[in-house]
Amino acid sequence: MLRQATWRQRGLTAKSCTLIERPTTQLIPTRLNSSTPKLRRRTTRHPFAHLVPQSPPSAEEAVNNILYNFPPASPSPVTRHVLNCLVSNEPGVLSRVSGILAGRGFNIDSLVVAKTEVPDLSRMTIVLNGQSAVIDQAKRQLEDQVPIWAVLDYTHAKIVERELLMVKVSTVPHHETGKPGHELSDSDSDSDEEHHDLSPLLGASVQRQAVSELARLFGARIVDVSTTSVIVELAAKSDRVDAFLKLLKPYGILEATRSGVMAMPRSPLNIGDSDAPEEEVEAVDASLLPPG
Repeated sequence: MLRQATWRQRGLTAKSCTLIERPTTQLIPTRLNSSTPKLRRRTTRHPFAHLVPQSPPSAEEAVNNILYNFPPASPSPVTRHVLNCLVSNEPGVLSRVSGILAGRGFNIDSLVVAKTEVPDLSRMTIVLNGQSAVIDQAKRQLEDQVPIWAVLDYTHAKIVERELLMVKVSTVPHHETGKPGHELSDSDSDSDEEHHDLSPLLGASVQRQAVSELARLFGARIVDVSTTSVIVELAAKSDRVDAFLKLLKPYGILEATRSGVMAMPRSPLNIGDSDAPEEEVEAVDASLLPPG
């Protein structure tokens, strides 16, 4: 009754009062929403309250987890490999072999292919660096190709390995003592005067003689001589060829070409008496021997 009196004093009816009370009923969810952050704060204080204890994993899941977390094995070292392929003498074989090796990321150091004594057969010698496991996979992939008859690995075999080098060396003497910013000592000035006193023809002869002596020490031979250069030919192992080029560099290398590595396995020495087992010599008692 008191509330109705206040409504009449304000000039409000019951219908209008009901319209005013409706928003009050809609404020209830807002009050609930205002209390929800408090509940969230309480849940965040206990992060493990909602966790349910899990059942132990099965044997298969445990094994898979152990295998997944197992540290990978250390990679095998990169070694030098020599492969010898017997292929058919037909076009397109070289592109197939190089494409297979390039697809596996190999950098071919040397590749030599030529005919053999059989007209329809060619021999291909490949030198590359890589891990042994990856090289074995590449070998099996090469053997599956139709034009390739066999793939031989000479990496751990006893072979005769040779590489042909042809290098053109300058015989014109050049003096580096007159560089700007280089102070000449008394000995340098004397040697410089001696070099300038020599005629160009005599200086070329001295340098040609030095190159010839170096070639003789390495077992190389001079195949061409001109007034300004000589061409030296050397057939040796790759390491020896590299050393020879380093020693020729101060003289001035004009051109150089290398054929690549060629390899052939050594034949075993089958000597009849060496492989036969030695006869055992019976021990002789020294007391049974005559005196003296």
